[in-house]
Amino acid sequence: MNDSNESRRDRGISRRALLAGAAGVAGAAILENTQPGRAATTVAAAAREQAGSQAPVQAQGRPPSELGTRAPEELPRRLPGPTSSRTPLQDLHGTITPADLHFERHHAGVPTIDPAAYTLLIHGLVERPAVFTLEDIRRFPSQTRVHFLECAGNLAREAGEQTTPQQLCGLTSQSEWTGVPLATVFREVGALPSAQWFLAEGGDAALLARSIPVDKAFDDAMLAWAQNGEALRPEQGYPVRLLLPGWEGNSNVKWLRRIELAERPFMTREETSKYTEPLADGTVRQFSFVIDARTVITYPTYPARVRPGWIEITGIAWSGRGRITGVDISVDGGETWSRAVLQEPVLPKAHTRFRFLWNWTGEESVIASRATDETGYVQPTRAQLIEARGLGAVPYHLNPITAWRIRPDGRVAFRPEAWG
Repeated sequence: MNDSNESRRDRGISRRALLAGAAGVAGAAILENTQPGRAATTVAAAAREQAGSQAPVQAQGRPPSELGTRAPEELPRRLPGPTSSRTPLQDLHGTITPADLHFERHHAGVPTIDPAAYTLLIHGLVERPAVFTLEDIRRFPSQTRVHFLECAGNLAREAGEQTTPQQLCGLTSQSEWTGVPLATVFREVGALPSAQWFLAEGGDAALLARSIPVDKAFDDAMLAWAQNGEALRPEQGYPVRLLLPGWEGNSNVKWLRRIELAERPFMTREETSKYTEPLADGTVRQFSFVIDARTVITYPTYPARVRPGWIEITGIAWSGRGRITGVDISVDGGETWSRAVLQEPVLPKAHTRFRFLWNWTGEESVIASRATDETGYVQPTRAQLIEARGLGAVPYHLNPITAWRIRPDGRVAFRPEAWG
């Protein structure tokens, strides 16, 4: 091979190594076997240059440990407040929330409950009142399902431009839950046909209690004792909580200690003075359990800064009525909409991730998302919510379309909207 040909071969191989990454390294290995010399040396050098910090670590790594840890560069954190902490939605991937990042909401702090002394009383309109230990509950045939939870008040209504998805609506998370169907337990105690409601009472200092229709028990309610493959975390209701897929978070009573079946609702504090919604027509919406369809974009959002070119808009959508069937994206403030791609799996009453590829030209833009669920319900605008319910419905079950503004310099900010 003459010098000019060898020089051209060197340049071509070096460029492929730089552009192809791992493929370039593979090419270098072949050349070392077929043509040792300058070409192989150049390719190897280029591969090493691209690899940089990806080169194999020479020092012995740390030994195995009792508990795994995140990489030191990965620092997702909940955002705590006086009675709740919010999930960092913008820092997560997929749809399962790590248990230590699942949002919290409690009314009297997190109680400490001894699992060895734990009991659950079930009484009222049943043939065989019973007291179950944790061991008794775990002996029932179990199921594992993936569902989201969301606080009924999950919206920062006065959010300003410097608002992250976590600050805006971080009171929602999703887990894989394991437990026994409540219907199985109700059959065990012989729930009477006259029982139309049951009271679920928690073991915290607030004795939080909610009235729940018995029909939900025989649908998909669960006594959950595990989350994401491990026992419930204390802030998630350890050792046993009520799980009502698709229903507002406070009805999913944690630290469950008592269930009483009756003919009528019990009209507790949490369903009379709280978690009720005065409407514009002078009536009050009560027992509004179901979470309406909703979306939130998680990228690009504040405080990201983007460059002109292709951007993947991504986020999550969910509905308490079933599966998400579609997510639409607008890049012009809601004037026009295009259909996003739903990322599998698309499960009922579960977070679903969506993706939309968009070529940003550098002009000021407003991006927004809206969901449609399998009942045909379409996520409303803020104006539509106010028109339908009036301002008295604040602060519960607010699921308006929300938007983010991308300025010409690439900086992203939340787009505030007034409620009045």
